[in-house]
Amino acid sequence: MKLSESVKSISYLKANAASLIEDINKNQKTFVITQNGEAKVVVQDIKIYEKMQETMAMLKILAMTNERSKSAADINSTFTSLRNELNSMQ
Repeated sequence: MKLSESVKSISYLKANAASLIEDINKNQKTFVITQNGEAKVVVQDIKIYEKMQETMAMLKILAMTNERSKSAADINSTFTSLRNELNSMQ
């Protein structure tokens, strides 16, 4: 959907709430609602919102896993270096 088609004023929302919600649910659309010409809120289908939340949670888990992997690799590298230094001292 084009952004220009998804921007609606708060006046439009007030006057057409039922039909807008029906359109959102039927077509799984997302609308940006403006007030005084400025974007204020996003109205979207609950299924789209839930999918987005699940995606965000998965991305957070992936990022945490990636950070842990880097940290574990750094720790292993540090211990390997220390072991090598200790072995060379003996």
